[in-house]
Amino acid sequence: MTLDQVDIGGKAVITAVHLEGAERRRIFDLGLSIGTIVEAVRRSPLGDPVAYRVRGSTIALRKEQASRIEVEIG
Repeated sequence: MTLDQVDIGGKAVITAVHLEGAERRRIFDLGLSIGTIVEAVRRSPLGDPVAYRVRGSTIALRKEQASRIEVEIG
């Protein structure tokens, strides 16, 4: 399953990140590393981006980025 498929209010654990280059680095800089617990908090009115809570901070990711992050519900 990928991060974009997590329902609002749901939590998941990151298992893999399939991004490269600067985009991958940005994701890791935001704290989205393997083993991190992420909670989907809010979806924008048009459905994209989605706000996620990561390590006490709230960040927004576009659906395309979130679809490249594999997670397990937990």
